[in-house]
Formats: sequence, structure tokens, C-alpha cells
Amino acid sequence: MAGPLSAETRNLARFRYAVRKMCSATDAEARRVGLTPQQHQLLLGVVGFTGRGLATISDLAECLQVRHHSAIGLVNRAVEAGWVRREPNPENRRQVHVTLTADGLRKLRQLTELHRKELGGLRRSLDIFKLERDAGTKDMSPKRRRR
Repeated sequence: MAGPLSAETRNLARFRYAVRKMCSATDAEARRVGLTPQQHQLLLGVVGFTGRGLATISDLAECLQVRHHSAIGLVNRAVEAGWVRREPNPENRRQVHVTLTADGLRKLRQLTELHRKELGGLRRSLDIFKLERDAGTKDMSPKRRRR
């Protein structure tokens, strides 16, 4: 029989549980509004990953943690559905910028409203001040963290 787990291991388990719980809830909401979870992630990636309100295929592949050609397929299907558009990058013609259409933005806003409650729950779950700490580990709370 294994010995007791460290606080770090318990915290990791709690973190993974909280993230999975949030993902499960957000995936269900995406399906409810007619998107797959990956399509929802694509829309989020387009507007939020770079902070510029647009993304390249490479940006989206990184954001979604998929291969480049998989991101292309997902973008192509989203273009066909009318949620995103592809436009040439004026500074680099080898790239395209992916942006949301009005329909894509409407879907994303609808889901964002639904996810506020889930985000609040995740924040409470991950409150670093409530996480256990091993006596032998450094206190990394914001007040004592070295920069």
C-alpha cells in the first residue's frame, strides 16, 4: 500500500478535477448552442489567443494544440458555417488572418455569458490561498513570491 500523498500531489489532483469539470460544463454548453467543443475553442482562439482579435492558422494550431493541417480543416468548416472568415495577411501573403464574423461573435458572446458561473467556480476551486502546502516547500503566495 502506498504512503500518504504530498499536498502538492493532492493539489494537482484537485486542479485537474476543477479543469476537467469546467471543460465538461463548457463543452455541454457549446453543444447546446450548436457548436462542437473544438469549434468553441476555435472561436475563443481567434479572438483571445493573440489578443489582437485575429489569429493565423499557426496561432490556432498552437492554441488548440493540434497539427497545422487539423487547424486548417477546422477553420475551413467554420468558414463554411459562417462563423469565421479568412483574409490574406497584408504584411505576409503566405499567411492568412482568421477573424470572427458577426454570427461567430454572436455564438461566442452567448457562450461567454453562460460560462461566467463556471469561471467563478473554477476561480474558487483554484484559490491558491486555500491550497495545502507541505511544511518543506516554499510559500509561493503573491505576498512572499520573489520576482
